[in-house]
Amino acid sequence: MLATALVAGALFGIDVPPNLGYAAVGVLVGIESMGVPSPGETALVAAAVLASRGKLDIVTVIVVASAAAIVGDNLGYLIGRRGGRALLTRPGPLHARRLRLIEYGDRFFARHGAKAVFFGRWMALVRVTAAWMAGANRMPLRRFFVYNALGGVSWATSVGLVAYWLGEAGGHILTTIGKAGAAAFVLAIILAFLWLRRRGHRAVHADADGAETAGRG
Repeated sequence: MLATALVAGALFGIDVPPNLGYAAVGVLVGIESMGVPSPGETALVAAAVLASRGKLDIVTVIVVASAAAIVGDNLGYLIGRRGGRALLTRPGPLHARRLRLIEYGDRFFARHGAKAVFFGRWMALVRVTAAWMAGANRMPLRRFFVYNALGGVSWATSVGLVAYWLGEAGGHILTTIGKAGAAAFVLAIILAFLWLRRRGHRAVHADADGAETAGRG
């Protein structure tokens, strides 16, 4: 409903009350950042287009989007840290695989968490999942907060200004970049997972061979 109103205003010139426009950006960006799929970036782009036509104030749009992204991500982080990890480590079907997934995730966020949180803001799928994944994989809160804040402000500013200056064409460009970035990120995660798994198998075989050699000796 909120996104529809903003998009209709941007595409068809329908008047959108400023308070509704700012509220739509805040709610949709915040929900998306928490980990619930929603058109947060679409709302930001539409609001920026409306701002370029004098319907909204671009500075206010960017400030609202930045604040919503930061708050939403922190809530998503807490949800992942308190509930996500407990859910993944809970005994049940595929328990061993889920534990390995947590182990791989812990390693990934220990080495690349800052980059994932910051650059993930521009990637469609990662923008929704990065916060609770960081929480579930125990990325340090202070480190998460810093890179989340930097990413939220940078994302809201860059996306807002591109849409403000280029209009609907800028929105299409941003959407394409976001999808391509998400696909590249998912591919990188799969390759990293396969590499770590292969490395783990090699280590197990090496230990087994060493034990066998020692037994013969």
